[in-house]
Amino acid sequence: MRGAAGIRAGSSPEWARGNDCCREPALFPGGTDADNCPGARTAPRDRPHRPPPLRKALPLHLAAPDRDALRALLRERRAAVSPGSVGFPPRRPGPGRRAAGLSQEQMDLLLDRTPGTYNRFENGQLVTPSAELLTAVATLLRFDEQEWTFLWRLTRREAPPNPLHRDSGLSVPGEWRRAVDGISGALAYINDAEWNLLAHNQEFAALFPGGEPPAKSMRWMLLDPEARDVVLGDWANSWAPVVMPQLRHAVELHPQNTALARLEDDVRRDPVAGPLYAVASAAPIAYPDGTERPINHALYGPGWVTTCVAEPVTSPGARVMLLLYTAGDSLASRSPLGPTPLTS
Repeated sequence: MRGAAGIRAGSSPEWARGNDCCREPALFPGGTDADNCPGARTAPRDRPHRPPPLRKALPLHLAAPDRDALRALLRERRAAVSPGSVGFPPRRPGPGRRAAGLSQEQMDLLLDRTPGTYNRFENGQLVTPSAELLTAVATLLRFDEQEWTFLWRLTRREAPPNPLHRDSGLSVPGEWRRAVDGISGALAYINDAEWNLLAHNQEFAALFPGGEPPAKSMRWMLLDPEARDVVLGDWANSWAPVVMPQLRHAVELHPQNTALARLEDDVRRDPVAGPLYAVASAAPIAYPDGTERPINHALYGPGWVTTCVAEPVTSPGARVMLLLYTAGDSLASRSPLGPTPLTS
């Protein structure tokens, strides 16, 4: 008799039967026991198969230059934090520590770690430090986003899973305004992490009826009738499925952000956008970089925009957007192979 999964009652599934000698990963993945275990042909079939042990990731040991870079960064940041600002009493005159900032012993106390833990971390002797420790150290030493990213890449060889600060991406250096304003040949603008418009050039403003771009681009794209019915061509198929997953991802990334939560609530309640959001927001994020979408330009009429997206290094979550407008048919329809990627 077979159960719902098609397995005979009282027996183990195929992957759970075999011989004890099959403890190493299969030489021929997907093959039979005989392919991967010489003793399988003669072994009893009622003995439980023991899957191979999980292989742990190799520990990451820092090279000498990386240890030096880590030590220099952490010492500099420790020296910038006054012990009194984190609850330690002021130092009294007399013998004792003379270096500025927090000591390594004070770091252990603040991090609630056993004595000597921070010393090993600062000297690059703590193999693959945990995300919890990195977050605690970076917060305590008041890292900026660049230092936070550097810390992860140096100690774990990967990018951080999220920004360090909740307000990350809500502002960008003022130089970006000059840079965007000077761009010609593309519709250029900058959004912060809440999709507030921070800067734009004149070519972007000319896209809209009246020459005035919306102050909140995501709210405009999803809720404004002008966007859905006039400017953004084929809104329900070409625009909504691309931008809705981005909104949901931003809400999940910034759960304490009330502006994003309010925007999502308004989208869910909207009779037009709401039903689409219930479906499209659950899809994987369709990053717009390099995509083409139909648009109706206020001055030049129907056409297409090819999107290029960048993120300021010091403001993760903010977006620098370049829209390349093409009148008439899309570039993809004119050249099915598309543009050749840039390589060095």
